[in-house]
Amino acid sequence: MATIPPPASLHILKTAALRSPVMVSAVMNRHFLEFSTFSRCFESNFLSQMRKQEVLRHRRRVSTVVVAAGNLTAPSSWESWKPDKVAVATPLLLSDVIWPAAGAFAAMAILGRIDQMLSPKGISMSVASLGAVSAILFTTPSAPTARKYNMFLAQIGCAAIGVVAFSVFGPGWLARSVALAASIAFMVITRANHPPAASLPLMFIDGAKFHHLNFWYTLFPGAAACVILCLLQSIVCYLKENIKF
Repeated sequence: MATIPPPASLHILKTAALRSPVMVSAVMNRHFLEFSTFSRCFESNFLSQMRKQEVLRHRRRVSTVVVAAGNLTAPSSWESWKPDKVAVATPLLLSDVIWPAAGAFAAMAILGRIDQMLSPKGISMSVASLGAVSAILFTTPSAPTARKYNMFLAQIGCAAIGVVAFSVFGPGWLARSVALAASIAFMVITRANHPPAASLPLMFIDGAKFHHLNFWYTLFPGAAACVILCLLQSIVCYLKENIKF
């Protein structure tokens, strides 16, 4: 049976093993007390370090979530009346005004022309909610509400909720109330925050010209019009980044 070297010898042996490949091979194959090896000690230390790093990463994620949740609190009544400090500090160019306005004009012109073509079928693409969508896409393209996932999922889901609410409750305040509440709950559950979509069920319930569309209303006008607005958004963002004046 191999004799057990003193602790000082173990330290010297491990240091030499780290410096010499031959010693590494020899030490890794040598057992102390028939149950511990240099390889196992190294693996144990490595796994311990990995666990510590994972714990630290988990704590950072928890801290980030807590900070993000804290940012959801509403500002004080006085602060909400002041302009955004970041927006005020950012220099405003004339092109930052012209290109979003031009994009909005082109959007309504194109949708208006499509209205003329689809009017025999009773489909209108120039609805009020698309004005709010245009403002979001052209002025704040990096905002969470401008994400394509949020926009299309909310547009389709809220429109479908409006159709169901009208079918169950008919026209009136009850259908509007239920549809709006369900639309907000839907956007919160699916993490698809897109406020303009909340107006779609109200427009369907109060707009007799949309009733004949039934569930086609989930695609026309909201989702179909948003495809056009997304294409125009790409053009507007390109012009804002490359043509400044």
